[in-house]
Amino acid sequence: MTPRIFLFDSVESHGNLLPLSFTRPVADFRIGIHTIREKWEELLPASYSYLPVDYLREKFGLPPEGAETALFINGSVLPDAETLSAIDSLSEGMVVLDGDEPLLFRGKYEDFLNACWTPLPLQSPLRRIKYAFDIFLLNPEEITNDFFRLTADRESMPLSESNTVIGSFTDSEGRQMLFIEEGASVEGTTLNLKNGPIYIGKDAEIMEGSSVRGPLALCCRGKIRMGSKIYGGCTFGPFCKVGGEIDNTVMFGYSNKAHDGYLGNAVVGEWCNIGAGVNASNLKNDYSKIRVWNYYLHTFMRTDLQFCGPIIGDHTKLGVNCMLNTATVLGVGVNIHGAGFPRVFVPSFSEGSPTAGFSNVSMKKFNDIASRVMGRRELYFDDVDRRIFEKVYEIASGFKA
Repeated sequence: MTPRIFLFDSVESHGNLLPLSFTRPVADFRIGIHTIREKWEELLPASYSYLPVDYLREKFGLPPEGAETALFINGSVLPDAETLSAIDSLSEGMVVLDGDEPLLFRGKYEDFLNACWTPLPLQSPLRRIKYAFDIFLLNPEEITNDFFRLTADRESMPLSESNTVIGSFTDSEGRQMLFIEEGASVEGTTLNLKNGPIYIGKDAEIMEGSSVRGPLALCCRGKIRMGSKIYGGCTFGPFCKVGGEIDNTVMFGYSNKAHDGYLGNAVVGEWCNIGAGVNASNLKNDYSKIRVWNYYLHTFMRTDLQFCGPIIGDHTKLGVNCMLNTATVLGVGVNIHGAGFPRVFVPSFSEGSPTAGFSNVSMKKFNDIASRVMGRRELYFDDVDRRIFEKVYEIASGFKA
């Protein structure tokens, strides 16, 4: 019998990872090359299901039926050898906790719901994305882990002679450091492999004049435009189109920052567009440690971060020459235009400028724009999506700074 694994969202992980978790289970986050679910599926074969918050279950999965024993994994947990060892140590009814938050549990769904468990102590904490900024902090390591797992015993497509390579094509263990999938195009690019591997996905393209550094992941159908400067630690998900100067940034997929401007230490959801000349600060002028808006705490939380750029929810747009202060958090469906810096937290479904002020975006207007944007990729914004965003609209109204 195939074992069952449920990737669940705890109240804490869902709340701490807003606005990105408004529209997807946490295990559907992309970090490294793959999503968290894809990593688990590759490392621990089983029958997988999501167990997200209530309003996402119509799209991503319903609670399990029956009384059989299953493995429950918090979607924020990243798979590695230590986590797999902890899972092997779990007897039925045992749980791994982070404070009061469950991370791993083996047993029946009813016992999981009722917290009928016995804690399993660990010598060291599990690796996980507890806050949104953990995504870019852990991304260089995750790109490297995914790269060597994904490319083992596979042969890369050849690299065109029009390119310049800095560093070695193999590491000290003889593992390849550059992998180009079928259909990808790389011409006239400088690729630096000295600090990490570079992965170029199926049918992706890096245009001439670009300089890129590993670790880097450009996923399926992604595009790096002419003359771009891409530093290490960047992941560009499927169909992302990027340009300008980007450093240690994760874009989940279907989002664009196609023109000049700076973006660093940032996380961008899906279906976002960052206009020409947009610049986002990732360092405070006084070099003090950064505070970031936290939805779960409903306040700005102190961090130990020196560098943090924007955290941007799905379907958010930034017009030409917009500017963002350090660690700005933009919710879902935000539309910013005009001069000046907006506040460092802009609630979901807000539209306007720092000088003229902001107003609410109607649900009808949001649905119309989302339908047009997704339609350009021949994807359909359907009734299930509409119901999810209507619920997000309702919930987000309570998250005003």
